[in-house]
Amino acid sequence: MFGYVRPAADHLSEEESRAYKALYCGLCHTLGRRYGGVSRWILNYDFTFLAALLSGTVATEQRRCIASPFRARTAAVGNDALDLAADCSVILTGYKLRDEVLDSSFLRSQGCRAAGAVLGGAFRKACERRPRFAGHTKEEMARLLSLEQRRCATLDEPADTFASLLAGIAGEVEDPVQRRVLTQFLYHLGRWIYLVDALDDLEKDAGEGQYNPILLRCGLQDGKLSGEDRRSVVVTLDASIRQMAAAFELWDFGPWSGVIRATVYDGLYRVGNAVLEGTFHASPRKKDRGGKKEHI
Repeated sequence: MFGYVRPAADHLSEEESRAYKALYCGLCHTLGRRYGGVSRWILNYDFTFLAALLSGTVATEQRRCIASPFRARTAAVGNDALDLAADCSVILTGYKLRDEVLDSSFLRSQGCRAAGAVLGGAFRKACERRPRFAGHTKEEMARLLSLEQRRCATLDEPADTFASLLAGIAGEVEDPVQRRVLTQFLYHLGRWIYLVDALDDLEKDAGEGQYNPILLRCGLQDGKLSGEDRRSVVVTLDASIRQMAAAFELWDFGPWSGVIRATVYDGLYRVGNAVLEGTFHASPRKKDRGGKKEHI
């Protein structure tokens, strides 16, 4: 995925912040355990948030790794939820790399091909472990490719397709009530991610002639969205966040409630605003630059 989904750090207690960092480390170790060290490079905020959505109470332990070889860090211990998050992370990354090969320039596509080849063994193993989600993802990616090839100019069709893709993760959850809640939550999270990514890529896609539904629907004026189009996009993004908030209130997410709340009620607004302002930086090593919310 893309690294847009992150909690507002100043809305987390010290305990919640430590737990989130431990979950980040735990997912990294889980990826390494299940798919080898090379798979750890795919770790980002989005996948850590997915682990928070899927996890209940988790145990922790002190572990060293290549990123911290001399000082042990607190890491969540692998469990079924972390395994699921790791498996889905590899599947999503594998298909994203395939999509990047089709959408990118020749030089950039070569890098994606190389990354896909390196991740190939892990991708195949993850698909074998989660055949239902892998099959669902393949179908939705094919639908998305078809929409891109005919340069669909509506926002809803491609955004809803990616939303349906991400909601497929909920199909791996056994509890029927939790599954319904996560289906709703992940659907609107996927819709938000797709539109924020399109918004983030506006100038690049305009320069390279790449497909972008916001570009086709709204166009640019002096390289920017008009005020009216900007407000329209904000309203659309806010609607998805409100649906996520509604789903959040239907389930007890236990120790991760604070992290999820800080993401849904503040973090997503900050990231969306930073993307609109052109100040967003995807690196987890950079400080959150969200600033003032711009939501209706």
